[in-house]
Amino acid sequence: MTIAEKILAAHAGREEVRAGELIMAVIDLVMANELSAILAIQEFEKIKPKRVFDPEKIALVPDHFTPNKDMKTAEITKAVRRFAQEYGITHYFEVGRGGIEHVLLPEEGLVAPGDLIIGGDSHTCTYGALGAFATGVGSTDVAAAFAIGQVWLRVPQSIKLVYYGQPGKWVSGKDIILYTIGDLGVDGAIYQVLEFTGEGVTHLSIADRFTMANMAIEAGAKTGIFEADEKTVEYVKGTIEDHESRMRNFKSDPDAEYVRTLEYDLSEIEPQVAVPSLPENVKPVREVGEVDIDQVVIGFCTNGRIEDLRIAAEVFKGKRVHPKVRALIFPGTQKVALQAIHEGLAETFIESGCAFSTPSCGPCIGGHLGVLGERERCVSTSNRNFVGRMGPLSSEIYLASPAVAAASAVAGKIAHPEEVV
Repeated sequence: MTIAEKILAAHAGREEVRAGELIMAVIDLVMANELSAILAIQEFEKIKPKRVFDPEKIALVPDHFTPNKDMKTAEITKAVRRFAQEYGITHYFEVGRGGIEHVLLPEEGLVAPGDLIIGGDSHTCTYGALGAFATGVGSTDVAAAFAIGQVWLRVPQSIKLVYYGQPGKWVSGKDIILYTIGDLGVDGAIYQVLEFTGEGVTHLSIADRFTMANMAIEAGAKTGIFEADEKTVEYVKGTIEDHESRMRNFKSDPDAEYVRTLEYDLSEIEPQVAVPSLPENVKPVREVGEVDIDQVVIGFCTNGRIEDLRIAAEVFKGKRVHPKVRALIFPGTQKVALQAIHEGLAETFIESGCAFSTPSCGPCIGGHLGVLGERERCVSTSNRNFVGRMGPLSSEIYLASPAVAAASAVAGKIAHPEEVV
């Protein structure tokens, strides 16, 4: 079996499962943000259960429109807060005490290798970076999980992605996953698992892996997953007190079946940019051409970790944001923001002319705190560049790494980091 099949078999109480089978599986954690939670709560209340299945295995994270941008979103968050209080939900993360869900949950030790996690957000697949099977589901599935702690799934097929070689300077997990999606296409892995393997993976930080797993959905995948290794163990030791009891390290068998196997040489990948309006429209940054920009946003669930901010600060250090550009920084969590302050990164951003903001999804989904105007162009470290994603249909989003985004903010146009550093 593949690593994904082994995790699903274990949670279904089975010796083995095969791709295509329908199973009921016990979950380790169900997560929802305020937008998916409010719908789930409405469905949950139709069931009328007396209690949730386990108040310690539910996480509610208001992050999409928080801090509340208007009265409507304030009422939504208020309803989610009341639900958490009524049912004694342990992991409710109030604004100012949490952050963006997919950065926050691993940071808080709520994710461990071998876990089965579902979430009311498509980028729940992020947790596959730690060797968990994590996938986004609809709010009705979240409601059912609130009640019974199980999920109904079809076992997906897997695609094996083999990476070898070592990435060069300025090449990060974001560049690697953009390059991969450019090859696969946005529908190249529909309801399949992207299994990231190969000796090249050993050169990738856990932050790189989070970014890559996060964007598996952009190829249509059910999830993305890495086998837990020494770096994973070190990360989990720092987040989970009883990590030894929580670690379930599954590995794919040598004779496991894959739909296909693709190989990539990391040494040949350059910094990438996904041009409007699909994540598969990928080019090396030097081939994008002269593209003037209006805004740069760095952070979010894809690239809002401290490692990402360090890279961006390295580019910004001693420089100024171009006069025609506004640059916004969104750390993934309060802890990341505080660490950025302690390390002097926040000072670097502010001295460079950036706005250092609260952890929030904000402009990523066109919510607030940086929505674009008509025909404006933005370089973003987020995961989607669909038409109208950050504002008007005429606006444009270019996806890039923190290094490329920061360099572009300084240059006033899409630029390679080497052009400004």
